[in-house]
Amino acid sequence: MSAQKKKLLLIGSNGMLAQQIASIMPAKYTPTAVDLPEFDLTDRAQVLSVVYALQPEIIINCAAYTKVDGCEAEPELAIRVNGAAVGYLAEAAKKVDAVLVHISTDYVFDGEKKTPYVEEDQTNPQSVYGHSKLLGEQAILSSGLRKYFIVRTSWLYGPGGNNFVETVLRLAAERQELRIVDDQVGTPTYTGDLADAIFNLVDADPSHHPSPYGLYHFANAGQCSWYDFAIEIISRYKARGGQVKAARVKPIKTIDYPLPAKRPAYSVFDKEKYLAATGANLPDWQKGLDRYLNLRDVLKL
Repeated sequence: MSAQKKKLLLIGSNGMLAQQIASIMPAKYTPTAVDLPEFDLTDRAQVLSVVYALQPEIIINCAAYTKVDGCEAEPELAIRVNGAAVGYLAEAAKKVDAVLVHISTDYVFDGEKKTPYVEEDQTNPQSVYGHSKLLGEQAILSSGLRKYFIVRTSWLYGPGGNNFVETVLRLAAERQELRIVDDQVGTPTYTGDLADAIFNLVDADPSHHPSPYGLYHFANAGQCSWYDFAIEIISRYKARGGQVKAARVKPIKTIDYPLPAKRPAYSVFDKEKYLAATGANLPDWQKGLDRYLNLRDVLKL
């Protein structure tokens, strides 16, 4: 007899990461996907009711208010979606004994460090977005839920959403010169690799790591500035036969491109805890970019 499939509730299913999770989900899961307008994560009664009715074994929360500068203009909404609503999910997961997977961000740090951030490093968000995401983490930790994975990631891009790769390719097709910040350093992370990482954690062999639950940092391997990333995007796109108008990419400083929300100057993650828990490989960020550009070709984006 075949093993019974596990029920999985995917929240924020229309988003960039959730679409990738749905596309690579192992066959042993039976997914239910929910998103606005039918499902409102900020409605506690609805969250409890849906989770109780479905009785999922796994809940993956990809829903978030991710417009970093928008959060500065709408702090109450950001805190409701990224903070309080995550607490409702943790409460619901605890009631039905589900594993909760929640995605967080490098923005919980101030970016002042010069070496990769480990999970135990002191948080110090510098923006409403970072503050609201930290509140979400804290809501899980204070809920009493034992079976959870909080996965912090950085510089996420992939199909099905606005992202830096698409912005660079669009501007490179329109302009002679691009001006890109070179004094913010981090790691671009392909949604396909993060989706793999989530299932690597959820499906981790208990004999390999008896209690894998907790907080993890995940991004692709390596690091670069936004300027370096833009150069690589254009170079690899052109190597595939892509046409661009841009003849130059000019490095600029953060101060030359002011935005409402402060960005971390340094947000490289140490991924040793993830590697120890899963025994998985960690693809370089350049390989992640290649995978995305390959997929763009297939999807004709």
